Amino acid sequence: MNLLKEKDRQELEKRLPGMPWYIEKFINFKLPDLSPSSLLEYIRDYDTFLKWLMAEGLSEASSVKDVTLLELERLHMDSIDGFRMFLSTYKEERNSKTTISRKLSSLRSLFHYLSQIAEDEQFYPLLKRNVMAKVTIKRTHKPKDTAAKLEGKLLQEEEITEFLNYVKQDYGAEIGVNKQALYAYELNRIRDACIISFILHSGLRVSELVNLNVEDIDLKKRLSYVFRKGKNDDAFKTPVYFRQEAVEDLQAYLTLREVRYKAPKREKALFLALANGKSEGSRMTKRAIQEMVIKYAKRFGKPYLSVHKLRHSFATDYYLRNDIYKTQEQLGHASPETTQIYAHLTDKTMAQAIDRTKE
Repeated sequence: MNLLKEKDRQELEKRLPGMPWYIEKFINFKLPDLSPSSLLEYIRDYDTFLKWLMAEGLSEASSVKDVTLLELERLHMDSIDGFRMFLSTYKEERNSKTTISRKLSSLRSLFHYLSQIAEDEQFYPLLKRNVMAKVTIKRTHKPKDTAAKLEGKLLQEEEITEFLNYVKQDYGAEIGVNKQALYAYELNRIRDACIISFILHSGLRVSELVNLNVEDIDLKKRLSYVFRKGKNDDAFKTPVYFRQEAVEDLQAYLTLREVRYKAPKREKALFLALANGKSEGSRMTKRAIQEMVIKYAKRFGKPYLSVHKLRHSFATDYYLRNDIYKTQEQLGHASPETTQIYAHLTDKTMAQAIDRTKE
């Protein structure tokens, strides 16, 4: 079972009854095609929008659930511009341009469904007028722009080895005076090195890593079986290769997993943590892995490193050796357009390689 997806599904089921009936109808329409995580984001976006309508006096409803279709039909472009301004400037709801575009896109999907797909009993559209059809949503991040932001913030070639060696050995030398930190490091360094090595040699997302079970790893074939982001099939795990370099680190961790983390037989999770006061290890959380990587990255002198940037580091290196379609498949991108980031990131490296052939 995909634990993160199951958690989002439960949250979705909890929040959906608090939405207006037409939003519930839309979510049910999208249910076969989108993951619970994506649908939950829709719900959050609609909750923000409907509460804003009420606060601005654009709806007479006393609760989100009571905002009517007629009130949506009467919205002017000025209202949508006001909501956009609210998202970008209001202190508690201040969002990046990317987030604002996503929220507006969520609204456009809802309004399109209500005006073009959903019908009443007389076969008329549920929404007679669609103000969101007039809204232009600018593309906020082109692959080239994303690549420019990442440049200089990823691990390059020999740095990958240096960072892994730092996690395995050098970090302990730096914190030797702190006995509590040293104890925690010695307890977890083989696990931590294994996690970081696995990301750097497979490119898995942290959500995919968290869901891994011991049975999902095939050391001989160098395959991991992963619940891919965006896939709405809880019964299918996608086979994803990892490099030979990760095998030794996985073997070292698996040798001590049961003993060091006191893993009960019922616990299938690959990566475990032993919480304070607990006698048995349990599945590491997404947040714990993120904080672990940041801890090592700061000491290593690269405070901007994160789990996702480790994934980018792998992808950049992988793309240098393969084409865009193999990279897309390895990373689990829905579109090759997303993978184009690495074409731009490797432009400089490729240029240097061409120069070297002239020597």
